[in-house]
Amino acid sequence: MSTIAFSSVKLYLGAISLVLSVGTLYSVVNSTYLDTSDPLLAHLPHPLQSTDYFANKANPLNTVFIKNAWGWTSGAFALLYATSSARTQSWNRLLQYVVATLAWLAFTSWFFGPPLIERVIVASGGQCVVVVPGSGEIIDVPFEHCYTRSPLSPATHPTLFASLTSDFTPPNPWSARPRLRKGHDVSGHIFLLTMSILFLADQLTHSWRSPTRWSLPHTLAVNANAALIAIWMLATCATALYFHTPLEKFSGFLLGVAAFGLTQLPPLSSPRAVTEPIPCKDD
Repeated sequence: MSTIAFSSVKLYLGAISLVLSVGTLYSVVNSTYLDTSDPLLAHLPHPLQSTDYFANKANPLNTVFIKNAWGWTSGAFALLYATSSARTQSWNRLLQYVVATLAWLAFTSWFFGPPLIERVIVASGGQCVVVVPGSGEIIDVPFEHCYTRSPLSPATHPTLFASLTSDFTPPNPWSARPRLRKGHDVSGHIFLLTMSILFLADQLTHSWRSPTRWSLPHTLAVNANAALIAIWMLATCATALYFHTPLEKFSGFLLGVAAFGLTQLPPLSSPRAVTEPIPCKDD
């Protein structure tokens, strides 16, 4: 990694650390964060959603951007790469994207079975649970139901609901998808936002170092990437303020940095184009 690339990544790494630290400290001092691993709280609306815009999970920042974060990041990278000059396009950059995508899949979707984040929850004492509406009673169910994300109901799985102690009967028809709770719920949002910011910042260094004048499409692509990084910073701040415990946010940050680090291993880290002075002709 060149000096300017390393400096750029360090700058954004410091910015993420600052935003996350200040936001987390504020959330602890003012009790604004929701413990998403608590089965009695995780399914409820955030207590501050009526007064704090970003505490409401239905806000566009969450539903449009964060929920599709890697899709947005992928699109931004594709636009940046496609409009780059030929000398800054390389297989190394494409392989870096592939590695980052595989890291995203491994942590959030699939890793020879359950994703790594779910494995962490289970290993740290998590349980697969269903919260019964009305009574709020929690039913422990086998882990495979969380892994398959299959809906459960008294009609389809009567034995699982036979342990209900209250007289409350769920409405019919009713079903719910079980969720992993009670363990260490690594913040997947912080993980992905951290990796996305660092990845895009690193890719932008190819443009900053290019000796070729930017075309109009590439100028727009650079601005779009910078704007998306700003959105991811805002999303990081919102998550730090309102969701997950401090330790869960910190672990998500470390995993995001580690995932980005995979893209910087020697076989993948490509040299940046270096600006060279244009020689002058003698009179």
